[in-house]
Amino acid sequence: MSLVEWRSIPTVLYPQEILDKAFGRASSQADLVEDPDKYHRVRKQMTRMVQSASDVIAKTLNSYVDRWPSLNALSEFDRALVDAAVGCDKYRKNLGTLQWAAERAQRISGEAQTKILRLRDIDGFHKARRHAYGRLSSIIDQISPQILWLGEARGVLRKLPSIDQHEPCIVVAGSPNVGKSALIGALSTGEPQVASYPFTTKQIHLGHFTHRRRVYQMVDTPGLLDRPMGERNQIEMQAIAALEHSGDVLVFLLDRTEQSSTPLDEQKNLLTEVRGLISERPILVVSSKSDLVESEVEDDDARISSLTGEGLEELRSRLIEIIAADQVNDPLTLPDHWPRKDENHGPIGSP
Repeated sequence: MSLVEWRSIPTVLYPQEILDKAFGRASSQADLVEDPDKYHRVRKQMTRMVQSASDVIAKTLNSYVDRWPSLNALSEFDRALVDAAVGCDKYRKNLGTLQWAAERAQRISGEAQTKILRLRDIDGFHKARRHAYGRLSSIIDQISPQILWLGEARGVLRKLPSIDQHEPCIVVAGSPNVGKSALIGALSTGEPQVASYPFTTKQIHLGHFTHRRRVYQMVDTPGLLDRPMGERNQIEMQAIAALEHSGDVLVFLLDRTEQSSTPLDEQKNLLTEVRGLISERPILVVSSKSDLVESEVEDDDARISSLTGEGLEELRSRLIEIIAADQVNDPLTLPDHWPRKDENHGPIGSP
C-alpha cells in the first residue's frame, strides 16, 4: 500500500465560498456570449450560466471525494488512525454525501437547460436561471454540515503521521511523560516537542534514522493511562491504533524515577495490557531517565538516558537486530522495495 500524505488533503471551502465561486464563474461566462439577437443571446447566457455554476459545484465537491484518501485503499494502521481521530463511518458517509450532491447539481443543470430551451420569452429565461440557482443553493445548504465536518476533520487528519508500510517501523509507547518524545529526538532526525507535564505528546509524531540505506521509522505515541478502554480519550485511542496495527517491534518505556507522573505499578499494569494487544510482535522494555535512577534495573531489558546518551546506541543496535530488515536469505532474489544501488549511478531511481 502506498504512503498516505495526510498533509496533501486539500483545503475545504465553506458552503458560501463554494456558491460564491460557482456564481462568480457563471457571471464571467455569461459575458463571453456574443450574439446580435438579444433573444438568442440571453437564452445562451442563461444556459451557460446554469451549466457553469453546476460544473463548478460538482467539480469542487468531487475534488474532495477524489483527493481524500479512500478508506478501502488504506492500511489497517491508517484506517485505525482515521477511526480514532474522526471516525471511519462519518468519514465515509460525509464524502458519500458530497458525491451525491455533485451528481444532484449536474442533474439540476440538465433540467434547467431543457426548460430554458422550451421557453419562448426572455423573462422566462431569467426566471429559469434564478430557479436553478435557488435549487443549487439549497443543495449546498443541505450538505453544509458535511462540508463543515470535512473542514474540521482535515485539520485533525493533517496531523496524523505518514508511515511507509514497506519500511521498518518501531513503536514507542508508555505512560505520559516517561520520555517517549525525548527518545525519538535522541535516536532519530525527528524533533517532537517535549514538555515536563503529563500528556506532553498531543498527537502521534514520527521520526526516523537510516541504517544501510534503509529508513527505520519511529512512531511516538501519545501517553496512555492505566484505565479501562471506554474511559480513554481520542489521543489515547490514536495510541492504541498505533500499537495494534503498526510496527515491527515495540519499545515500552518505564519511568522508575520518584518524579514520575504515573506510579510504577500503574505503568506495569499498562505494560501487561499492551502485551495482550500485540502478542505477535516483540516488545523491548526499557527503563528511561537512567541518569536519575540510582538503583539497578531488575526486570527490564535495557536502560537509557536520552539526556546523557547512555544506552542509546546499544538500543539502536538491538532494534536493528530484532527487526532484521537487512537479512537476505537469497542474494539473487532481493525482497520488494529493497534499497538497490547501481555502481555507476548510485541508488536506482536517482538522477
